[in-house]
Amino acid sequence: MQAILYVAHGSRVKAGVEQAKIFLKSVQQDIELPIQEICFLELATPTIADGIASCINRGATAIAVVPILLLAAQHAKHDIPSEIDKAKKQHPQVRFTYGEPLGVHELLIDTLQTRILEAKYPTNDASVLLIGRGSSDPAVKSDLEKIATRLRDKYAYEAVDTCFLYGVGPTFEDWIQQEKNRIHPVFIVPYLLFTGILRQSIARQLQEYENKNVILCESLGYDDNVREVLVERICQLLKITKEGVL
Repeated sequence: MQAILYVAHGSRVKAGVEQAKIFLKSVQQDIELPIQEICFLELATPTIADGIASCINRGATAIAVVPILLLAAQHAKHDIPSEIDKAKKQHPQVRFTYGEPLGVHELLIDTLQTRILEAKYPTNDASVLLIGRGSSDPAVKSDLEKIATRLRDKYAYEAVDTCFLYGVGPTFEDWIQQEKNRIHPVFIVPYLLFTGILRQSIARQLQEYENKNVILCESLGYDDNVREVLVERICQLLKITKEGVL
């Protein structure tokens, strides 16, 4: 019997864990499979091993592992596959498949624009800064730059720059130092599903930033577009459409 195991990142902030659970339970309503479990990569329970065990205890003979991650970095390329490899050795009778992160998608570009418009600040002559969590994987920098370019072109911004809270690429601190004398407004959008402590850190750094034309928007977050992209990734993994088998 086919099962789905959703692997969210996890957070030290309880609200972040609860938001992920609520979102994923809504996604489950779009997938017609009886065995669907939610687990976390780190900082929360149940763990991936716990989630796999739950699926098997409910009768799963095949488990589709779905990463709830924005971009393909260390977690997607190494950490989750490592847990799957362990499970394959422990449960050789179970077939495992592994999905793709949300990645670069047109609907996510639209959600970024929604976050900017929610700030209710004129966008004339404005630019945008996307802040990623960060990674040592250069592919993350490349993908966020693709997203930035598409946002700039689709919605006609003066510029859309990228930076990261850590890892490869320019840091947020670097950007602040370079942009001290900016005249035109800039919208800052954390490219994160849940910000929690990270958004608080961004807000604190901006308090010391003298330029008042900086508008901190809400993070990408969980919305209908994110949900639709995730359902699309699940259908690709299971080789189905919403109407049935491909």
